[in-house]
Amino acid sequence: MVCLAARVANDGLLAIYERRRSDLRRFLVARSGSDADADDLMNELWIKVSGMDSGPIGNPDAYLFRMANNVVLDRIRETRRRERRERDWSAERHGQDALVSEAVDRSLSAEQALIVNDEIERLRDAVGQLPPGAGRVLRMHKLEGLGHGEIAAKLGISKSAVEKHMAVAMAHLRRILLD
Repeated sequence: MVCLAARVANDGLLAIYERRRSDLRRFLVARSGSDADADDLMNELWIKVSGMDSGPIGNPDAYLFRMANNVVLDRIRETRRRERRERDWSAERHGQDALVSEAVDRSLSAEQALIVNDEIERLRDAVGQLPPGAGRVLRMHKLEGLGHGEIAAKLGISKSAVEKHMAVAMAHLRRILLD
């Protein structure tokens, strides 16, 4: 271990990065699911590694792979934040119906898109037929992403009442959509 730590201090983490480049890339392809994303992540990792002051590191391989995994996690967090911003912007700009219409995959064939749009319309009609309390609770939970406790606090009702409204809503939707 001490010998390896001394070698890291002499060669630097960048030299070990270069030696393990193909292994790191395979790791990133497996984590990201894409060759192009893995190449981008390799560049980000190289920037991080090249900017570091390399000191004694007990296990440089594990350290590099941990850095690579952190780069992947950073990318995932960034993507989620961007999607949340875009969803919020779309909902603010176009209303809640935009959230439902965005669920249609634009790569679908025309026939598939018509089927999906028909299903969305049936779902929208079914939600519109819900009793007022159940509809409000369903929208808050499914569209706004609020938990049962948060909904109960906002509406001034018990958590049990929220659960009952959700049960009514789900039973109603199942009944309508299965017919």
